[in-house]
Amino acid sequence: RVLAIALIILALARPQKATRGEVPPAEGIDIMLTIDTSYSMAAQDFAPDNRLEAAKAAAADFVRKRKNDRIGVTVFGGLAMLTCPLTLDYQSVFDLIDAIYIMMTRAEGTAIGDAIVTSVNHLKDSKAKSKVIILLTDGRSNVGLVTDLALAARTAAAYDIKIYTIGTAGKGKAQIPTGDPSQPVAYIDEDLDEPTLREIAGLTGGEFYRAKNALELEKIYDRIDSLERTKFEAKTYTDYSDKYEYFLVPALLLLALLFVLERTWFRTVP
Repeated sequence: RVLAIALIILALARPQKATRGEVPPAEGIDIMLTIDTSYSMAAQDFAPDNRLEAAKAAAADFVRKRKNDRIGVTVFGGLAMLTCPLTLDYQSVFDLIDAIYIMMTRAEGTAIGDAIVTSVNHLKDSKAKSKVIILLTDGRSNVGLVTDLALAARTAAAYDIKIYTIGTAGKGKAQIPTGDPSQPVAYIDEDLDEPTLREIAGLTGGEFYRAKNALELEKIYDRIDSLERTKFEAKTYTDYSDKYEYFLVPALLLLALLFVLERTWFRTVP
């Protein structure tokens, strides 16, 4: 009886469990990862991977560090195409980055202008506080409908889109697999158009980076990650749920048991 009364008192005290959480910001950053898949990205100067595999690994690690930002993916070679629209579903972004392969667009060449315009088209109507394109290539623009890269960059700037350009190529010649057993590798010359990539970044308020190996590439993505951060005060909420039943139910069971015992085992005869 004493225990039942004690449990009832605890239940009347209305015990509660508090669950705290964080409310994400209403607006973040929209980021388009624009990745070159031309044949030269198979060059093996980013050991132990080729240029493309190193770019994919660094891009996936970059996505892994983001929070509350929409991310999309555009790939390009001789033409450009959207492979992942802007989304908060990071697992889908990981899967689509992993699925990128050499000559994915099945068009030879490097259409940097088309890649910029394609990415801009998917960012220009965004209501995000900041819009960013991270364009990664190892070459120079030599095909495509958009040949004036400065105009493409100014178009991005007109929509308040910032472009970070990353050049991924080691210095000098690089080995590239041929698929020919008689001559398994060939050598390609360095063909990175660094001045144009610098100009594109400068016209939009972004920055140009040069990566000559996988470690440098990872550091570049880390640098961009630190520059493009949404500053906001975290808003927290507390959700309360009543737990009185954990005390009231045992108390009722004890009272029921007491009622039965007093009329059976502990029954007293007048």
